Amino acid sequence: MKKWTKVLAALVAVLAIGTLAACGAKKDGVKTYVVGVASDQQKEIWEKVSDSLKDDKIKIDVKLFSGYTEENPALADGSLDLNSFQHVAYLNNYNKENKKDLTYIGYTLISPFGLYSEKIKDPKDLKDGDTVAIPNDPTNGGRALQALEALNIIKLKKDAPDSPEVKDIEAYNTKIEIKPIQADQLVATLPDVTAAFINTNYVTDQLHTTPKKSAIYIDTDHLDKVSDLYKNIIAVRKEDKNKEDFKKIVKAYQTPEIAKLIEKTNDYPAWEGAK
Repeated sequence: MKKWTKVLAALVAVLAIGTLAACGAKKDGVKTYVVGVASDQQKEIWEKVSDSLKDDKIKIDVKLFSGYTEENPALADGSLDLNSFQHVAYLNNYNKENKKDLTYIGYTLISPFGLYSEKIKDPKDLKDGDTVAIPNDPTNGGRALQALEALNIIKLKKDAPDSPEVKDIEAYNTKIEIKPIQADQLVATLPDVTAAFINTNYVTDQLHTTPKKSAIYIDTDHLDKVSDLYKNIIAVRKEDKNKEDFKKIVKAYQTPEIAKLIEKTNDYPAWEGAK
C-alpha cells in the first residue's frame, strides 16, 4: 500500500510540474511562458522576442501547431499561456461558438488582402456589369466588401455588422455583380470573373506570387481603412490580461526589429506607430 502511495505521489508531482510549465513556471529566477503559434515564421519571431526578454528574466517557450483549431482550446485549458496566430474576428467567433471569454493584449501583424485580375489593371477600371468574386465565409467576405466600400464601388448600410454580407450593401456606385466563392477556389475562378479578392496564402500557394507583385489593390496599403477586426493579436485568458509580465512581452514584440521580420514574410506590423 505504501508503495502505491509513493507512486501516486510521484505521479501527482509530475503532473504538477507539467501544469506549471504552461503557467509561468519559474526556474533560477526566470519565468517561462508558453506561446502557441501556427507557422515557422511566427516561431522564429517569437524566439527573437524571447531573446530580448532575458534582462526581464522572462523566457518564451514557443509551441508550433499545424493548424488553427487547437491553439484556443489549449489556451483556455491552461496548456498555453498565450497564443499568436489569429485575428480579432477569429477570436470573437471562437468565443461566441464555444462560450469562452479569451481576450487579447496587443496587436502583432495584419496579412495583406488583395484584389487580383487577368482583365483589368486598376480597380478604377471596374464598370457596370463586371463580376467581382469574394470569399464566401463571413470574415473574409466581409473584409472584401469593406475594401469595395473603401474603393467607393459600393456603400454599406450604416448598421452593417462588423463582418458584413452582400445583403448589407445599401448602394452600388458601380453596378458590379458580387459573387461569393469558396476561398480556396478563387484562384481557379480568375479567368471567369473580372476580379477576385483572394487570401494571401492561396496567392502564394496557387499563384506562386505575392500581393506586392501581382495584386491590383491591397487593402493594407490603406491600413486606416482596414477594420481592427483583421489585425492579428496576442491572445490570453481574461484573468491574465493585466499581468505585468505580459505587458513586457507585448512591448518586446512591438519593436522595429520585429516589424522588419514581419515585413520579410509579406505581412505588415499592425500596432500603432509601427509604420
